[in-house]
Amino acid sequence: MKKLLSSILLLLTLSTISFAQKVNPAKWTWSLSKPNPEVGETVDVIFTVSIQKDWYLYSSDFDPDLGPTVTTIKFTPNDSYETVGSLKAINPSRKFDKEIWNGEYSYFKGKAEFRQTVKILKDKINIDGAYDSQSCSDVTGMCVPIKGAFLIEAQSAAAKKTDDKKPNLDSLKAIEEAAKLKADSAAVVPTDSVASDSSAVSGDALTASDEEKPEETSLWGFFLLALGGGFVALLTPCVYPLIPMTVSYFTKQKGGLQKALLYGFFIIAIYVLFGTIIAYAFGQAAPNFISTHWIPNMLFFIVFVVFGVSFLGWFEIVLPSSFVNKIDAQSDRGGIGGIFFMAFTLVLVSFSCTGPVAGTILSLGSQGQILRPIIGMFGFGLAFAIPFTLFAIFPNWLQNLPKSGGWMNSVKVILGFLELALALKFLSTADQTYHWHILDREVYLAAWIVIFSLIGLYLLGKIQMPHDSKLDKVSVPRTLLAIVVLTFVVYMIPGMFGAPLKALSGWLPPMETQDFVIGGERGSTETSSNADPNFPKKVKYDEFLKLPLGLHGFFDYKEAVAYAKQVNKPLFIDFTGHGCVNCRKMEAAVWSNPEVKKRIENDYVLVALYVDDKTELPKSEWYKSKDDGLEKTTIGDQNLDFEITRFNGNAQPYYCLVDPNNDSKTLVKPRAYNENIEEFIKFLEDGKAKFNKKK
Repeated sequence: MKKLLSSILLLLTLSTISFAQKVNPAKWTWSLSKPNPEVGETVDVIFTVSIQKDWYLYSSDFDPDLGPTVTTIKFTPNDSYETVGSLKAINPSRKFDKEIWNGEYSYFKGKAEFRQTVKILKDKINIDGAYDSQSCSDVTGMCVPIKGAFLIEAQSAAAKKTDDKKPNLDSLKAIEEAAKLKADSAAVVPTDSVASDSSAVSGDALTASDEEKPEETSLWGFFLLALGGGFVALLTPCVYPLIPMTVSYFTKQKGGLQKALLYGFFIIAIYVLFGTIIAYAFGQAAPNFISTHWIPNMLFFIVFVVFGVSFLGWFEIVLPSSFVNKIDAQSDRGGIGGIFFMAFTLVLVSFSCTGPVAGTILSLGSQGQILRPIIGMFGFGLAFAIPFTLFAIFPNWLQNLPKSGGWMNSVKVILGFLELALALKFLSTADQTYHWHILDREVYLAAWIVIFSLIGLYLLGKIQMPHDSKLDKVSVPRTLLAIVVLTFVVYMIPGMFGAPLKALSGWLPPMETQDFVIGGERGSTETSSNADPNFPKKVKYDEFLKLPLGLHGFFDYKEAVAYAKQVNKPLFIDFTGHGCVNCRKMEAAVWSNPEVKKRIENDYVLVALYVDDKTELPKSEWYKSKDDGLEKTTIGDQNLDFEITRFNGNAQPYYCLVDPNNDSKTLVKPRAYNENIEEFIKFLEDGKAKFNKKK
């Protein structure tokens, strides 16, 4: 019953979106931190945003290339003030999204505040400009661009004293105009809104409780990952042989059980201390820098390569022996202090094997919220403490413990290969962010296929590393593990030819970076336009805008209308966005259906209008919108303004079917995000029937 009610509520919400079209989930207001500042004084322009329940607003302080629309506020320069420093977002929340954006973004819920410091230069103060932001729904995944103009008129304290005794009609008129402008901009906000990032929100896989529970789930998952990493590190040659030695030490003395428990506690505490130092060294702002900037990503890439080749047996990473010996000497003190230094000695002695694993966890943890390194090291340390404690409580279990041997180096070698595979992810992040095109999708996949093939061959004994023992026969567990690894390799191979590999979508570079896709699935107007001999060989903007699934179409409305009239077909208008995850979902789940794709190709002229594209148009094509009074200078701004003024909508995806000879009205009611294939086919059929009836 609960699931049924949830489904009904979701359908009602989507229906409301279709009818209500314009949405205004975030209302902006602005003021000066000091109403009448003196000339020469610095004050803050404070922007306050009231955000509706179940919505959130993207902040201004994360990588603008990540995907979601970063809040920007532009000030129009004049001689009454000058800006000082950059725009500051006041205490936003942060979230790392691995699935869609592969980076951290910041956001506000309930209320947002931005501040820009300005220096006052004249008695009469006139501060104006425009804001551009995006708000998204936790419930529906809808995203709404929020845009508008602001105007602040004020006087310095000295000027106010002079004018206090007489009415200032000009000022009253200005305030009235400002209020009108503010009201207009609020009305514009909704329109601007929904369009571009319906994907951005859903990109985070946001659901009703995404602000709280996904973070909790993420931390829990990271803890389990760290715990697993700790258990794997236990099986390495630097650690595993120490277990029976250490446990026997505690079981042979009085109070050994309590001391073993204390020993385990100190192991956890030492690792948590390392995690805490890393967390506070990075601070709250560092994860965004670490996850997107090329310097930390390249540093991690190099470090992980060093870790990997060390595990493969090229060299050992060891701490200075003098330092280790000094710590070990302290363990002879006895008492609680002695037990602490015993634990510390274990951490140091095992560093050559545990350092790369712990470093991997800390590197991954440093890209999330501040608690991740601490929780990661807690999980890693807990994995170390558990066996020492359990074997001290149940010493008879030691008899069933597998003997040390060459298998421990095999664990180490496999970890080395995995470190090399993981290193590529950091290089890929930098490569995508800065468009180096060093590690495009097929190159990344080729490297992974080679690395995991080597793991499979290693498990089968076909290759050996420097410190391996001779393998006379392959055990059943190694064979089964080899089957799993080589199956994974076979799964990846079709990706070299364009298979989506959905299970790896969070790790792989985007499909658009792949040079070769069987059947042209990546999408390009130039490669697919041969299907129609009348279709132009070159369409506007196709050098940087692409269509999915090998479809051919247009990116400029006027060009599409002219062609639709020529071939006498209705227009299929796709209001979409680069960062629109729901748009990509519709393309993958609905448009890819053969019946849907056939109808789009044969019955319509497709035009994709990107509402978030920042490409600036020639100045001769700029215009001032009748809707919000703002100048539209980019492809995205003009497409969004067109969606708002012509179709009274602002959501993405937003699909409109129109007659090119009379495009003032749609043939049928427009559709938004809905993955029901049968309904989408009916939508296309109804539009076609209505067009044919008019002919």
